Amino acid sequence: MSDKDVFVLGGYQTDFARNYSRDNKDIAALMEDAVEGALGHCAIEPAEIETAHIGNFAAELFCNQGILGGLFAAMKPEFDGRPSGRHEAACASGSLAVLGAAAEIEAGRYGLACVLGVEYMRNVPAKIAGQYLATAARTGHEFVDATYLWPRAFSDLTDVYDERYGIDYRHVARISEINLANAKRNPNAQTRSWVYGPKSFSQDDEANPRIEGRVRRNDCAQVTDGAAALFLASRDYAAQWAKRRGIALESVPRILGWGHRSATILFKDKIANSRGKPYVLPHVRDTIQDAFGRAGIADVFELDAIETHDCFSMTEYMAIDHFGITAPGESWKAIEDGTVAFDGKLPINPSGGLIGLGHPVGATGTRMVLDAAKQVMGECGDYQVAGARKVATLNIGGSSTTSCCFVVGT
Repeated sequence: MSDKDVFVLGGYQTDFARNYSRDNKDIAALMEDAVEGALGHCAIEPAEIETAHIGNFAAELFCNQGILGGLFAAMKPEFDGRPSGRHEAACASGSLAVLGAAAEIEAGRYGLACVLGVEYMRNVPAKIAGQYLATAARTGHEFVDATYLWPRAFSDLTDVYDERYGIDYRHVARISEINLANAKRNPNAQTRSWVYGPKSFSQDDEANPRIEGRVRRNDCAQVTDGAAALFLASRDYAAQWAKRRGIALESVPRILGWGHRSATILFKDKIANSRGKPYVLPHVRDTIQDAFGRAGIADVFELDAIETHDCFSMTEYMAIDHFGITAPGESWKAIEDGTVAFDGKLPINPSGGLIGLGHPVGATGTRMVLDAAKQVMGECGDYQVAGARKVATLNIGGSSTTSCCFVVGT
C-alpha cells in the first residue's frame, strides 16, 4: 500500500431490466436511485462526499438534458455546492469518470468521491436509439449504408479476424450463450428471465436473425436504462471507513492499475494501422498492458476474473486474445476448452456482461469497476467467482476509439 492508493469502497447498481420511462421516471430519478442505493450499501452520509464524477454519453439526445452535475447537486442539500463534472467517451464514459475521480484522490484534492455512470435509453424506438448511438462513429464518414451502424461495425471486425486468422461462428455464438447463462445468476440482469431455444445460438435465420452482416440478434447487447454508483476513497478516508465498519483496511479493494488510450476515430484507419502486426487493435492491447504494468501483473492468469466489453459477442472474442489469454487470432481455444466459462480457469463476464446484464452506455464502465470490487469483497452472490482477489475490466467506446482497463484487487 501507499499514501496514493485509491480504494473502491463499493456501491450500487440499479435493476437493468427496469424501464424507467414506462414507470414515468426520468434520468434524475435513475441517477438518484443509484446514489441512494450506494449510500445505504456503504453506510456513507451524504455530507461526507466531497466531489462527484458522472459518466454519460448521450443525455442531450435521449433526454434533451445536459449539465448532469446539476442533477447530482439537486439530489441532496449536502450535495449543493459540491464540485462535479461529466465525462463522455461513448461506451467508455463511465471509465473516464472513474479515472477522473481517481486522479483527484491521488492528487490529494479530496478524500471521498462519488462516481456515477448513467444512461437513459428506453424512451425512444430502437431505430432512433441506434441513430443516437451512431454518433460515436465518424458521423457521415463511415458505415453510411448501414441500417444499424454498430452491428455493422462489429460485423466488419469479424471480417477482419476471418481474413487474418479464420473464424467459426460457433465460437462467437458460444460467447453470447455463456454470458446469457451467467446473467441468470445476477438479480440485476436485464435478460435474467429471458428464455432461449436450441437454435438461439445458431445461424438459423428465424431463431437468431441477422441484424447487420454477420451479426445476429443474440450477438448483441440490448438498449438498457441503468445507473451504477460507487465510492472511491483516499487511504486516510478508507482507513476511517474500514474501522467504523469493523473490517481490515487490507480487505478493501484498491485500483491496482489502470490503462487509457485513444485511437483515431475511423474504424478503417484503426485496421489499416494494425496491418502486419499481431493484434487487430494494438492500442487496446497497449491499454491492457499499461494496466497490467501498473498493477505489477506479469501474466493474465494472475487475475481471477475479467469484466470485459461485449457490446457484441465479437468484441469479447477480440478481448480474449488482446488480454493474452491466447495467442493473437486464437481466442477460439479459450472458448472451446472452457477457460472463459463461469467455472473455467479465468471466467469472463460472470455478471453476464453487456449482452446478458445490459448496456446502459454511460454506466457500463462504472458498473464494471463496481462488479470487480464486489467480486474481490465476495459480494456477488450467485455469480461470485470463488476466491477472487484480482479482477480486471476492459471498457471501450466507439470502434475502440477509447479504451480503458482497470485492475481491482487487494
